Order: sequence, then structure tokens, then C-alpha cells
Amino acid sequence: MSNTTHDIVDTAVAAGSFKTLVAAVKAAGLVDTLKGAGPFTVFAPSDAAFAKLPAGTVENLIKPENKAKLASILKFHVTSGKVLSSDVIGKTANPASVQGEALHVDGTHGVKVNGATVTTADIHCTNGVIHVIDTVIMPKM
Repeated sequence: MSNTTHDIVDTAVAAGSFKTLVAAVKAAGLVDTLKGAGPFTVFAPSDAAFAKLPAGTVENLIKPENKAKLASILKFHVTSGKVLSSDVIGKTANPASVQGEALHVDGTHGVKVNGATVTTADIHCTNGVIHVIDTVIMPKM
């Protein structure tokens, strides 16, 4: 899949399977950041991934008083630079997330990020790339 005319946010909106992620990005005040020049690599949890969280988690995180915590979780899903699946196949890496904590990317058996499986890779955008993951990953905070 390729979208060389839309940025990361607009591509996620158009896909239709990231409604929760888009709502969370808006609640965390990160829209302008993810519309920025980048490039960024986003490990984007699908709506199904968010649905696997304990009941009430998302609703609690999008409350205004939890904006900083939500932003931290979302930034944990983003790295600077454009990393394609071909860059990690057969390797492991520990790139720093925008949140500051390192991610563990394992490309030795498919691609996993902190245990979450990449289900769709290399969705190209004007300011980076999106990889869809099946689980929301949480920083240690």
C-alpha cells in the first residue's frame, strides 16, 4: 500500500481502521507533530489492537487530565526516520522511540515490535511510513 499524497495522519484517517488511534492522536495534541516534515516511522495499532486493551482503558486515557500519559504512550509507537520492513528483515534493532525509550524490533520471524506483530508493513506516506501492529505497546514510564 502506498500513499505518496497524504501525510501519516491523513493516511490513517483514510484507511478507516485506525479510528481509535486517530482519536487518541487528536486527544494527545499530536496531530501537528505527525503532520510535520518527518520522516517518521509509526507502529500504528489497529482498532482491533485497541479493542484488546482492558475495558475502559482508552476512554480513561483520552480524558484531558491524562493527556501527558496518552502522549507518552503514542510517542512510544513512533521513531524518527523512515524504517522499512526490508531494513529489519533477518535482524534485530533497538531504535529510540520519540518518547525516549528504546523499542525492540525483531525481524527474524516476521516482524515484531515489543512483542506486537506487524500485520501490514510499509504503508508509505509523504512524511514517513506506517506499519500496522496487532497490539498496543506500552512504555515502562
